[in-house]
Amino acid sequence: MPQTHLIPSIAYCTMIDEATSFIRNKFATHPSIGIILGTGLGAVAQHIIPECIIEYRDIPHFPLSTVESHTGRLIIGTLSGKTVIAMQGRFHYYEGYTMQEITFPIRVLYALGISTLLVSNACGALNPEFSRSDIMIIEDHINLLGDNPLIGQNLSQFGPRFPDMSMPYHQGLISIAEQCAAELHIPIKKGVYVSVPGPNLETRAEYRFLRIVGADVVGMSTIPEVIVACHMNMRVIGFSIITDECFSEFLQPVTMSEIIEAAEKAEPNLVKLITSFIQHV
Repeated sequence: MPQTHLIPSIAYCTMIDEATSFIRNKFATHPSIGIILGTGLGAVAQHIIPECIIEYRDIPHFPLSTVESHTGRLIIGTLSGKTVIAMQGRFHYYEGYTMQEITFPIRVLYALGISTLLVSNACGALNPEFSRSDIMIIEDHINLLGDNPLIGQNLSQFGPRFPDMSMPYHQGLISIAEQCAAELHIPIKKGVYVSVPGPNLETRAEYRFLRIVGADVVGMSTIPEVIVACHMNMRVIGFSIITDECFSEFLQPVTMSEIIEAAEKAEPNLVKLITSFIQHV
């Protein structure tokens, strides 16, 4: 069901301005790259040389992370010689947040000068050629969340009423990531990410359906942020870590601890890949 408690656009823009001003007063550099670290991937932040760290709870109007492994803080610092802003933890529809709240930080990142957004997530494999702990570059996505962050009055100062989504993931950035992976001898997949509401994992029949409609992996996040980033004409690249294999014919129960364990197993390679990628952007 679409979000029913939309914040009026004037009030929403004021909230963005207040959060942006608060964050901007904490550092002197001018970052242009934003990073969203998903489930089990927060350790990437350990490789950032911090200029400042801000807890989400201290930022005006920021949501709070409620999911295991999502620390809930903003890190401004240097990675591979580039100034970045990293979100160590994101927000999900199943937490009860509206799409406006989920994507509020992306609006703030844009207002802070971010023009390139790197998103990451943990996901389940639908493609039988994918395996647990593989890394996939997102080529395209399917939104099955049943909602959209652009519903409501358009924020015309950020983007058009009907933004094009024919190529949400920047082909030039994908090429750079592929080149970096080849140089590092890190095997990668490419494919389509589908997002569902959650928080339960899917049934066998649902996994079969998602595979039939063209998805290679399934998760519960990412797409709202990407839609809003594209609305603002930001360059976007996405990385997924395969944490479980969702093959209906051989489906086994999986726990959150197993998902996080799989993400952590792949994380060293993702850290190398992201570090190299940032250097080459």
